[in-house]
Amino acid sequence: MIPAPFEYRRAGSVDEAVRLLAEHGDDARLLAGGHSLLPALRLRQAAPAVLVDVGRLSELAYVRDLGDHLAVGALTRHCDLERSAAVAADAPLVAHAAGLVGDPQVRNRGTLGGSLAHADPAADLAVAVLALGATLVARGPAGEREIAAADFFVDRHRSALAGDEMLTEVRLPKAAGVPWSYQRVSRRAQDWATVAVAAVGAAGGSAPVVVALAGMGPVPLRASAVEQALAAGEPVSGAAAGADHGTAPPSDVLAGAGYRRHLARVLVRRALESLAEPPNLGSTAT
Repeated sequence: MIPAPFEYRRAGSVDEAVRLLAEHGDDARLLAGGHSLLPALRLRQAAPAVLVDVGRLSELAYVRDLGDHLAVGALTRHCDLERSAAVAADAPLVAHAAGLVGDPQVRNRGTLGGSLAHADPAADLAVAVLALGATLVARGPAGEREIAAADFFVDRHRSALAGDEMLTEVRLPKAAGVPWSYQRVSRRAQDWATVAVAAVGAAGGSAPVVVALAGMGPVPLRASAVEQALAAGEPVSGAAAGADHGTAPPSDVLAGAGYRRHLARVLVRRALESLAEPPNLGSTAT
């Protein structure tokens, strides 16, 4: 299909982008890499009156070591996350997840901020930043505000960003040496995850194990029942049996809700088992 008519504006700075968003309100959408927005435009699932292109704002493409966390600009591309030595060392879960997004063409254009702001409940990077407890920084006319990853995803394709705000930075707590695992099932390698599980931590460690799920509801979500069972001393098999508790998986062309519940239990068990085994990671794609 052909997109509905729109006005194209290229922002020369973050401030200009925010000003254009404030000026046009709900009629404006940001364009970064475009891999999520452009298909929606063609299908007329989105029909903004104004398209604000921020893809060339190099000021938002960076990875910086700020001591206790990595600051990652929202326009950092997936390929740069995948290849970053700093991300591989201090947030390897994110580097791994970035390498699973789409294909090389998508990873060379798609951005971290664009993926997170799109708020797809099956997105690899969304569930990774949720598991790590990242902080997302938004800028609007009133200035900057910080949003916890757990509060950022509101509904399917809807984030906590206000209409006049843009995501500018993602702050990743350093997790060097912390066991992690990423388990994923998809119909094809380039597809969205049917179900994915990100687990961080070690049973009996100083910090509780965090388990996050993708594809099990309208937003990426924490597997609270699993985390509570592990904290209470449940064995892995028992904890994983509750992986789908409190979830609302959809039934669609990829899988039925019942199959997704089964996948969640299996993948959580695999993730928890792999946390105790070097190299503390795993990825399954079928």
